[in-house]
Amino acid sequence: MAAPLEGVKVLDLTRLIVGGFYGMLLADAGAEVVKVEVPGRGDTLRAWKPSWWKVYGRGKKSMTLALNRPAGQEILKELASKADVLAENFFPGKLESWGLSPEELHEINPRLVIVRISGWGQDGPYRDRPGFGTLVEAASGFSAINGFPDSPPLLPPIPIADMTAGLYGVSSTMFALYHRDALGGGKGQVIDLALYEPLFTIIGPYAAEFALSGKKYGRTGNLSENSSPRNCYPTKDGRWIAISASTQPMFERLAICLDRSDLIPNPRFESNNARVANNPALDEIVAGEIRTRSCEENMRRFTEGGVTAMPVYDIEDILADPHFQARELVKNIPDPDFGEVPMQNVTPRMSKTPLDIRWTGPPLGAHTDEILSSWIGIGPDRAGELRSEGII
Repeated sequence: MAAPLEGVKVLDLTRLIVGGFYGMLLADAGAEVVKVEVPGRGDTLRAWKPSWWKVYGRGKKSMTLALNRPAGQEILKELASKADVLAENFFPGKLESWGLSPEELHEINPRLVIVRISGWGQDGPYRDRPGFGTLVEAASGFSAINGFPDSPPLLPPIPIADMTAGLYGVSSTMFALYHRDALGGGKGQVIDLALYEPLFTIIGPYAAEFALSGKKYGRTGNLSENSSPRNCYPTKDGRWIAISASTQPMFERLAICLDRSDLIPNPRFESNNARVANNPALDEIVAGEIRTRSCEENMRRFTEGGVTAMPVYDIEDILADPHFQARELVKNIPDPDFGEVPMQNVTPRMSKTPLDIRWTGPPLGAHTDEILSSWIGIGPDRAGELRSEGII
């Protein structure tokens, strides 16, 4: 069966995680994603642990091209004339300095969708500032609400700003392609994607609450200001169980499973609002009960009682879980360097146009000659000249 983006040509000029994740998702969907990299060096992601490039370079084709050289810029223009999408995450203004501005690219190919990913956006006072994910996670308000009340703000242990922006980049690309093709717009457009804006968007209606009531959200650890009980609770054998039981039926199931049916009619816990108001007292009771039993015994009770609870897993637990094995959450992909590389499988599952992982992140420049030939008709002799000149 055809992949959903089969036939879509993407020039991927991005670097590091946000671009890696963005291009990976398009490649999983069947797009021909051509990773345009610096000759001899490639994406900075290649210098990280090998697993990072093997995963985030998966399904892409790699070609090298010196975009800081006039000959390289001319080749890029030729490639852009054949592309559906061009994505980049240079500092704002870098494309313009190379004679590759959106206006110039649209003169060559009016149908081109140009995705410009930057830390702070293409305009505004912070336009020229560096914009790594760590800075964005701090400035977005995300880190301010992470941690416990007595802890400093916490940065996430994964590049969540990059991942979130990558998802928004893919969705906006699909919006633009739909407008161009399905709605008959016929032309591409420029997408200005600032790294910090998607992360600010997903933290919720905090701006609305501040404007309407002056409320600022602080750090609450694993507790919630909107539902109770909700926390990670330690078990007798040193494991942890996460529970969210904000609805009335779920709270009642939890109380029964803990042999604490007496909590149900208690006025302090008779509704979610009441439980939130009395969260510390309820949380102490729930934690005390869970602590008396092993993780296995707690989970047996919760599973039989239909309680929304799950052990806190590390990667070893995830790989050993029979449900995740049955769902093929992790897939082993053949690789010339390691034999196989296990990585997160494609998601979501699509019945008519399935996604797939075609290969792991390829060697630098592995597809240069193929792309030059198939896209713009440059043969081996000319490719050899370009290589000797350091253009590819």
